[in-house]
Amino acid sequence: MAFTWYQSDESPAAPGPLPPQPRFLQDIQLRFLCPDDLEEVRALCRDWFPIEYPLSWYKDITSSERFFALAAVHQGLIIGLIVAEIKPYLKLNAEDRGILPGWFGTNNNTLVGYILSLGVARSHRRAGVGSLLLETLISHVAGPTPLPPYHHRVKALFLHVLLTNSEAILFYEQRKFRLHSFLPYYYSIKGHCKDGFTYVYYINGGHPPWGLYDYVKYWAGVALRGGGVCPWLWGKLRAALSLAWHH
Repeated sequence: MAFTWYQSDESPAAPGPLPPQPRFLQDIQLRFLCPDDLEEVRALCRDWFPIEYPLSWYKDITSSERFFALAAVHQGLIIGLIVAEIKPYLKLNAEDRGILPGWFGTNNNTLVGYILSLGVARSHRRAGVGSLLLETLISHVAGPTPLPPYHHRVKALFLHVLLTNSEAILFYEQRKFRLHSFLPYYYSIKGHCKDGFTYVYYINGGHPPWGLYDYVKYWAGVALRGGGVCPWLWGKLRAALSLAWHH
């Protein structure tokens, strides 16, 4: 199980004045992590998050190409961080395979992005850094010209968040992430089990599994458009309705 956490940087209730956002954000450099960042990132995560990540995790996110590990740097220091893993939908854990309809699972090209972590230094929260990092990730996999090897193959971004992390939940909901599922006892924090949620952001034609209402809506639309995949059946139905109306 991968631990996912978000340390809010934009809570409207947080004390202190807001930094001048446009000027401040212009001074931020975005770059991918490298092995030399390991100790700095490790110190930041220990300060930001209640979960103790293993050393192997820090080695992976600062050196492995399978992670989208982006840092926001201001005056030579890392002040924000987003870590995501882009992977095949077929390789998701059992609790996450329901974020897309079943037919996506039959396509080996379908990818999803799992946001492992998003955090911002305390001195730079509420300045838009978290939004900048998240928007950069989304543009990376779903922009007008997504970077290879994605080519619109990433159908969803998802994450797990602690049930009591209300600031993170508000942050993601304001950015059109949808609540997908409840995860009882998902986190282990200081020897205690904590509940969590799964949130999903759909991109590149991805969408949640359909329920009965979605199927009824689809076939109603087919009928109103003139039959779609069943023109013969629609023609018969239309003729019968017309005959019944005139009688």
